This record gives sequence, C-alpha cells and structure tokens, in this order.
Amino acid sequence: MSKESMPSLAEQQWNVRVDLAAMFRLTAHFGWDDTIWNHITARVPGSDHHFYMHRFGLMYDEVTASNLIKVDEEGNVLEGPEDVNTAGFIIHSAVHLNHAENKFVFHAHPKSAIAATAMKEIPFWVQDSSMLFGKVGYHDWEGLSVDPDERFRIAENLGDNKCLVMRNHGFLAVGKTAGEAFMNMYYLVRLCEVAIQLNGARFDIDPGPEDIWNLSAKQYEAFSPGMYEWPALLRLCDRLDSSYKH
Repeated sequence: MSKESMPSLAEQQWNVRVDLAAMFRLTAHFGWDDTIWNHITARVPGSDHHFYMHRFGLMYDEVTASNLIKVDEEGNVLEGPEDVNTAGFIIHSAVHLNHAENKFVFHAHPKSAIAATAMKEIPFWVQDSSMLFGKVGYHDWEGLSVDPDERFRIAENLGDNKCLVMRNHGFLAVGKTAGEAFMNMYYLVRLCEVAIQLNGARFDIDPGPEDIWNLSAKQYEAFSPGMYEWPALLRLCDRLDSSYKH
C-alpha cells in the first residue's frame, strides 16, 4: 500500500472504534452478552498501551463507535465518562500490556457454553474445533478479577495461545484484528457447546486420532479467522442496525 493510500492515524483510530462497536453488537446478536457485564477492548492505534472499552453500564446494543471510552495502562480514563469496569480493566490490560500483537481482546460468559469452564480440560471432538487445537490455555479462578497482580498470571497463562479458558469464570479470545478475535471466540464457544452436549451423551465417543487433529489444525491455517467472515459479519451488523457506526 502506498503512502498516499494509507489511512491517517485519526482514520485508523475511527476504524478501530467502528470495528469494536460492531463486535459488541454482534456479541448481543449471537447471545453471548450478559446485560452490562463482560467486555471487549481494542488497542488505540498510535499508542503503546491505551485501549478502547465500553462505558460501564451500557447494554451491548447501545455501544457505538463514538461512545467508547479510552483508558491508559493505569486505568485512567483519557476520553469519555469515568465509568470503568474494574475487572474489565484488569483482564484486558493483562493482554494489552504483555501481548502487543493482540490488538483486540474479547471476554465473555456465553450462557450456552460457560458450564464448560468447570471442566478440568475441555475436549476436542469435532472438526471445526481443530481451528483452535493447541491454541487454548487455562487460567485458574482467583475470584473476581480486581487484583492488579492477576494480570501477570493471565498474561502468562495466555502465552502464545489465541484463547484462554478462565476456569469457573469465562472465556478470553484475542486477535490481531476484530475479525480474528471474534471468530476465535466463535470457535471457542462452539468447542465448549459440543463438550457440554457430548458430556451428557450415553454413547461411546471417538475423539479421533491426534495426528489428524494436528493435520486439521495445520490445514485451517489457510483460512485465517476473520479474513473472510468479518466483512460478512459487518454486512450483518449493517442490516441489523447501522447505528453502531455513529
């Protein structure tokens, strides 16, 4: 891309705001929201550790590009009302401070899948789960995430993974783009839904050979999460309610 066609910093920041607002709206659409709770954040282009998050108290279908707030690495609000979800800041700053390559961070408690967080380890049983095979870490429950020191343990347990199961708590998915983070959460939720469904089945379960899981995970690398899905998801967002862009 030539310099002439590169978006300005202000344009990059606005585009990130729009993508983040779309993630909130899509989360509500897929039924992964939890009234005003949980959080999705995005690193502010042109900054080291500042990130956008939603104002505490808003429903997900009320979030727009312009009503996102901006916070720094200490949790200070730089733009917008000083309504910050403390747990949201702790969990997300863990990633933004220590894994700079992940520009979008998605934390959720999907009701269809959260029971799986009580499993010691979540099994891989069906093909589309292999998108995340070898890319899921685990973080033990420490109560409400309000202790700043927990950030170090979250960051360490995430490591190079794309998803983190916060045991007895919820899920964390990350990505370089909004689409990657969203689709990583999509596949994590699917993985956990299948685990819950089959956990109660009265049938013998064949998990499949490990070498095929490794092969399938490698094959999925040709379909980077979000590359093809995100433009389609934005079109869905536009059809549902385009006010997220404002």
